[in-house]
Amino acid sequence: MKTLLPIYTLLIFLVTAGGELEAKTIRVGKSRTVQAIQKAIDLAIDGDTVLVDPGLYQEEEIFVQKSIILKGINYPVLDGRNKYGIIRVNARDAVIDGFKMQHSGRSEIKDIGALMIYDSYRVVAINNILDDTNFGIYVQNSTNCTIKNNFLTAYGKNEVQSGNGINCWRSDSLLIIGNKITGHRDGIYFEFVTNSLTWRNISRKNIRYGIHFMFSHHDTYIGNVFEENESGVAVMYTNNIHMYNNHFLNNWGDATYGILLKDITDSEISGNHFTRNTVGIHMEGCSRINLYKNAFYNNGWAIKVQASCDQNSFTSNNFIGNTFDIATNGSLVLNSFDGNYWDKYEGYDLNRNNTGDVPYHPVSMYSMIIDSNPASLMLFRSLIVSLLDKTEKVIPGITPENLKDEKPLMKSLPL
Repeated sequence: MKTLLPIYTLLIFLVTAGGELEAKTIRVGKSRTVQAIQKAIDLAIDGDTVLVDPGLYQEEEIFVQKSIILKGINYPVLDGRNKYGIIRVNARDAVIDGFKMQHSGRSEIKDIGALMIYDSYRVVAINNILDDTNFGIYVQNSTNCTIKNNFLTAYGKNEVQSGNGINCWRSDSLLIIGNKITGHRDGIYFEFVTNSLTWRNISRKNIRYGIHFMFSHHDTYIGNVFEENESGVAVMYTNNIHMYNNHFLNNWGDATYGILLKDITDSEISGNHFTRNTVGIHMEGCSRINLYKNAFYNNGWAIKVQASCDQNSFTSNNFIGNTFDIATNGSLVLNSFDGNYWDKYEGYDLNRNNTGDVPYHPVSMYSMIIDSNPASLMLFRSLIVSLLDKTEKVIPGITPENLKDEKPLMKSLPL
């Protein structure tokens, strides 16, 4: 019994000590003992929750360096007064949930925004409203962070005076899910971001691109909507990307694309809808991209494939209502088109196997003339243009002879 007594004493001490370290909740509000959010964070330890009452808070910049949950009740307002960043996070396993952040500062020297996440691991930003901010949510040198169900609205008038909605730099394994972004320079911006998922976001009416990413390999984009952005979407200098079931809508204007692919390799683009864009897809320097089961509806040009592209395959896509289906600037075509549906196809199917008996040449002579001489667009739908295109299809002379679909489908695919 005497031997067991020290053991019981030690166990009682451990239980008591453990109880003292249990997570607690610190309440913040104008009528509470703690009235400043930063003060509550300073009092907190890892595992605690800081719960913030509704109201207006104008603290200079809130700094989170602990594994805590910072949660707002009914969207307390954090106001940067057009001078400061609002929340800065450098932590592991921190959560920022349920705040309205407004009027962040702006600077020509450094990046300032609403929620700035640096050198962090497994930080979650969820259910926040960001209004009139420079950068919205900024993630740098961080891993396994989640940005989910946030609403970001800015009112920038030009690229120079605006930041990006969700800006991610040199980070890995991010989850960007269910956010709605408008009015920023780029809705979502990735640079050196790898192994990340961008899913179910809506990025519309941004000053430049709905999403813009460079040097960001092995990323996946699923079910996003990019609509009415000034320059559409840009994807550059990247390999091994996967884009599934996204919508690119109403991106109109000079140098505006549903999506610009520049120097992209070893990637897959499937199930996407390109609707009413100046150019659905513009491709430069792209190789080994598999584009299949995409739908191109009512675009100016469905696809522009530059001569610098090779070993790309276009299979089982629908081309419906586009002014021009395919355009290219070269005569040697090193890409394959097979088993697509073209609404302009005038061939026949004698054996009724839903495949045309004669190949389809999707590049019209007139589209090549417009590419080198845009002023000739004024002749569009004229009799002379129709005759030239008909003649070119019978006896190709200008359009690339080997750019053709050997097995065009007679009926559109249910995409």
